[in-house]
Amino acid sequence: MSEATEIRKVAIVGAGLIGVSWATVFCAAGIDVSIFDASEEQRQSALGRLDANLKLLRESGLHGAEDAHGKAVVYDQLEDAVATADYVQESVLETIEAKSRVARELDALVGSKTLVGSSSSGIPASAFTEDLANRDRFFVVHPVNPPHLIPVVEIVPAPWSDTAHIPVLRALMEDIGQEPMVVQREIEGFVLNRLQGALLNEAWALYREGYASADDIDRTVRAGLGLRWSLMGPFETIDLNAPGGIADYAARLEPLYQSVAQSRTEPQAWSVGAIARAKEELAQTFAGQSREARARRRDEWLLALKQAKAERD
Repeated sequence: MSEATEIRKVAIVGAGLIGVSWATVFCAAGIDVSIFDASEEQRQSALGRLDANLKLLRESGLHGAEDAHGKAVVYDQLEDAVATADYVQESVLETIEAKSRVARELDALVGSKTLVGSSSSGIPASAFTEDLANRDRFFVVHPVNPPHLIPVVEIVPAPWSDTAHIPVLRALMEDIGQEPMVVQREIEGFVLNRLQGALLNEAWALYREGYASADDIDRTVRAGLGLRWSLMGPFETIDLNAPGGIADYAARLEPLYQSVAQSRTEPQAWSVGAIARAKEELAQTFAGQSREARARRRDEWLLALKQAKAERD
């Protein structure tokens, strides 16, 4: 039996895109969910958006979840939402001020064994939990947007987090169908955004310097690197890309990568001019297509990819 079986009720604090997506994950796994947001508008629309997500999952055949009724309840007061929660997933605005305020409120309200995970994308838990009485039970539990379609989750302890709770958090994420990974200690941007940032910084540099269009740089990833990366990570990729495996690959190509890295010893900020040009180029590339329609298409493709991978597995 999983160590996470003790977590039977989950509270979602923050009902924006990430919060409702998290609620979708938990509801689809059959866990009772309570939801709170300081915004009345977000509270009123939360169940409708949750049902739409669950409907999409149900129609994909990946989950047999029914709608949110009976599994999710929206509360007007934070204390009511977290009163009986075994685990709280905080997904408020990505600022130290907002996360500090909510962390202090949760610290005063949650039960003596309740664990708290923040959906922080890059702000470490040490930046907003240091002064909490129960700071040993606060962690970063960072998903990729949207977590009900992309399963990886980064579990990141603060220096004072009790790491004995990590197996429970990891088991919980596995039980609800996510793919947890543990960042052993805090680092700015954690692992996912540092990897993504390295690619983004090089993409902007290549674009700024005129080596390729935005669409062709995107094409290189979506029709090349991204196909492999949807199946395996960088280490397994290079292990399969040389006859003698990873050591052989390193012997052959490490000098090239070192040379490329050294060519960027003075990284530049994303320039205003390049951003404006990229914005105009994307507007031309996707003329007549709304961002909402493109997001729906992305979600449908992600579901199809998940389904294909699940069938293969």
